[in-house]
Amino acid sequence: MSSITVKDIENKDVKKIEFLPGIKVDKINPALVQQSVIRRLASERKGTASTKDRSQVNFSTVKLYRQKGTGRARAGSRKSPVRVGGGTIFGPKPRDYSYSIPKKANKKAISSVIFEKYRNGDVLVLEDLKLEEIKTKVLKKILSGLGIDSHSLILLGEKDEILKKSARNLPDVSVMNIQNINSYDLLKHKKLIIKEKDLTLLEEALA
Repeated sequence: MSSITVKDIENKDVKKIEFLPGIKVDKINPALVQQSVIRRLASERKGTASTKDRSQVNFSTVKLYRQKGTGRARAGSRKSPVRVGGGTIFGPKPRDYSYSIPKKANKKAISSVIFEKYRNGDVLVLEDLKLEEIKTKVLKKILSGLGIDSHSLILLGEKDEILKKSARNLPDVSVMNIQNINSYDLLKHKKLIIKEKDLTLLEEALA
């Protein structure tokens, strides 16, 4: 059984609960995690790079000079790829770099990263985390009191604009909805912070 201590925002132990009992992960699968991360990064590529081939460059098709008698190598159009300003051979064109992997594989990769963090003591479950108003200073003080001194990802089960906006000016803190969870952002942040009531939603998302 994987148990974890629930803390309040003053860093006091509240109780112990079972951590994601419905998810079973024996060990991390590096190859699967790599696939999941690369898929995520590929989906963020804009794919807008574009070059003109010889049919698209704006030059006349008139022969540059006569075929024979000049002593120079024969030449045709200025659009030729071998000339400066000519078309590009096999250059990039706008494309969609995103691709998908099986949903089960992606969920398994995310689960293995989360449990690796759990084994390393980098998962923090809070009884609650609610701010009354948008205050970066207040959130920073709470995280400091919890001993958070590294890149942290706060997972939310529902929208919380106050918390999200309070974290905007904290470069080491990111706030994400559970529905958008991915291996890349989990690996990018050392600490994972989640409210006790949202653990059920996380388990459902990974089931």
